[in-house]
Amino acid sequence: MPAEIKSALYRLYKDLQTTGNCGLEKLLPSVRKKKRKMADKLLSKLSQDFLKILNDEEYYDITIEVGNDPNVKVFRAHMNILNYRSPYLRRILSTSKKKNDGTLLNIKLSNVLPEIFDVILK
Repeated sequence: MPAEIKSALYRLYKDLQTTGNCGLEKLLPSVRKKKRKMADKLLSKLSQDFLKILNDEEYYDITIEVGNDPNVKVFRAHMNILNYRSPYLRRILSTSKKKNDGTLLNIKLSNVLPEIFDVILK
């Protein structure tokens, strides 16, 4: 082991013996700040990815018809995400199980305005 590393370790050891700490507490705020920035970046990216999933017109497993004629809008979504994001939709989905033949599940929510449901999804 190089002499300078041994010397640094010895100083840390002595500091720990005499003061009960080795100077790491000075580094903690910096480490916490970096972790917070990384977490913020990750959450931002995750949010963007969820919006991409929401707008994906190829990979979805449920359609939801929302509103009354003539104001009806069809939303495409993912049952797993709806199930965990909304207790209301979880109840509806639990009574409308997907068939194993590969057909999409379709539910109708005539008592909800399309504009409101759009906000709920996002």
